[in-house]
Amino acid sequence: MILTILFYLSAIAILVLHFTGFLARHNIEWLVLVLAVAVFPAVIYL
Repeated sequence: MILTILFYLSAIAILVLHFTGFLARHNIEWLVLVLAVAVFPAVIYL
């Protein structure tokens, strides 16, 4: 349960930072790809 909450909070934070341009300015846009890979198995399962 706590891991799910942490995952959702980190995903929301990554998306907010992506849409504000913070990740692109600091050259860590790859975090969005890591998030996509983490979510991919759940999308296939559903």
